[in-house]
Amino acid sequence: MAVPKKKISKSRRNMRRAHDSLPSSTNEECPNCGEQKRPHHICDACGQYNGREVVEADDAA
Repeated sequence: MAVPKKKISKSRRNMRRAHDSLPSSTNEECPNCGEQKRPHHICDACGQYNGREVVEADDAA
């Protein structure tokens, strides 16, 4: 059975896990209304995608 010969230090263990975190979410500006939106998604504020209206915008928001 494979058994480690030396204890892996906390520093070395954490260095290995340094790339496991989730990437921060990116946002871009909507060209129609200027609000922040996720790339390749419908704008929540104005309801447009790729220069055309896809859903009606909420007046309450």
